Amino acid sequence: MDKTTDVLIIGAGGGGAILGIALSRKGIANLVLEQAAGPPEGLRGEILQPNGQALLHNLGLLEALPADASKPVRFFHFLKSGGKRLCTIDYGMLPPPFNRALVMWPNVVHHTILDCLQRENSNGLHFNATFKSFLREENHIVGVQAEIDGVPLQIGAQVVVGADGPFSQVREAMGISASLHRYKDGYLVAALDSPDDFGEAQYYVGKKTILGLFPAPGQKVYALYMVSSHSLNQLKEQGVAALREKWKTIAPALGSLFDSFVDWDQTAYMGTGRVRAKTWSVDRAVVMGDAAHGMNPHASQGRMQAMVDALTLASVLEDCQRKQDWTAKSLEPFETARRSHITMLQQLADEEVFFWNTGNPVLGMLRDRVFRTMDANRRLQYQVLSATAGLRSTAPFGWLDRFQAAGLLPDPRADQVPVHTQPA
Repeated sequence: MDKTTDVLIIGAGGGGAILGIALSRKGIANLVLEQAAGPPEGLRGEILQPNGQALLHNLGLLEALPADASKPVRFFHFLKSGGKRLCTIDYGMLPPPFNRALVMWPNVVHHTILDCLQRENSNGLHFNATFKSFLREENHIVGVQAEIDGVPLQIGAQVVVGADGPFSQVREAMGISASLHRYKDGYLVAALDSPDDFGEAQYYVGKKTILGLFPAPGQKVYALYMVSSHSLNQLKEQGVAALREKWKTIAPALGSLFDSFVDWDQTAYMGTGRVRAKTWSVDRAVVMGDAAHGMNPHASQGRMQAMVDALTLASVLEDCQRKQDWTAKSLEPFETARRSHITMLQQLADEEVFFWNTGNPVLGMLRDRVFRTMDANRRLQYQVLSATAGLRSTAPFGWLDRFQAAGLLPDPRADQVPVHTQPA
């Protein structure tokens, strides 16, 4: 072998890099291979939810984020296309101190994580590194064949972790089947200049219409506009001015904000998909994050759940090392701990997109009715918000809740939400 380690991680995304940090702090040798040439660049809208904030705080990384790189947002207003308010969700209902969302500069969180990994695991992160295949002895995985900067290398490992995204080569090499679903709609992300202080998020829904507007640091606003991938070229052919006018029709009061959209260079397109791997582990190999369970970004939990994966898997791998047992049975507690929560979030995201982006007028009326009911029902608000914030592992609505949200049954507990007090 050219190199050896205990844990070899393929992919330095949010989950893979956090896993490298967590293992290093447990004294477990690891290498992280990333096929990109360096840390990520480019435009992307990123919201750090309360569970992600708490996780980074516990790792000492939340405070390491640049002070000017985040914008705290407490209120999310849901409105009909045209501007009529439907519902306001207040993150202030959540337990402090993480009772707000943080809208981040693009890639700042990832860069901070990678900087920490490089400090704490010197020579443990390799960019421009490609996974080729598993190395086996007597049909057991003992490492991988890889290339780093174009140089072939054999790397021995006790266990290989695939954190290499929805089209995971590691998962394929493990022989794990997966259901991959590509949504027909994705998100056009635009960075706009706000002439005024834009302190609260606004989310517009209508007939086949979703437009989210999120205040960002430095008087910026992120616009997330749902658009099908096959219509993106047509949208661009119609021109920037035509899209500005569409947005002004959706949110008439924000014309001056949309006037700052003048060039397609202010945008990026984010495709969407869902992954459901049949299982997450075999003897001496395991997948995590999007390689195991990619989800629609509408859930606003993709990065958060990859990071939770990392800490859960780090504890399982610590136990494996203690027992010197890297079999699928010893790795299985990772999937057991995580699968049900992930499935709930995937289903929640699918249900939200289905109703919020519907073109069916009856479903649209039901959607609006549910929003209006929630506006006056703090209990239902809290249940949905706590799921979005990553603070609950079970579905926010049971069958009784659904009837109450639709206004078909009264809710005698409408004002009952947990009472949180500020820590001393």
